[in-house]
Amino acid sequence: MLTREDIIEALREAAFDRNEYWVAAGAAMVLYGIKDTAGDIDLGCTSRMADRLEEEGYETQVLPDGSRRIVFSESIELFENWIEGQAVFQEGLPVVSAAGLARMKEKLGREKDREDIILIKEYLSKC
Repeated sequence: MLTREDIIEALREAAFDRNEYWVAAGAAMVLYGIKDTAGDIDLGCTSRMADRLEEEGYETQVLPDGSRRIVFSESIELFENWIEGQAVFQEGLPVVSAAGLARMKEKLGREKDREDIILIKEYLSKC
């Protein structure tokens, strides 16, 4: 499991352009302090960044909606144009807004996402 420090270190080492990606899903919840750990780091990215990573030879899968999923490393996956709302900065990293994160998880509709939505809404009620 990845802690806040693990996530920050992994993203700083990856040295992605902060204007081309944003942290989403469980890793975003960790950066907001909603959860203590995440199993991996899911990122959204621009089409430009997805093009570049695909050209560099990273494993790429076209999803049913036509967007791409790119495996950057054992712990980092990127999803082309995957965002609701906007990105804000946490720890100097672009992160999907908490409200946007809740909407993203609502669209996924998995059981684990329903539990996360409750946690995110509790977080938002305290802000």
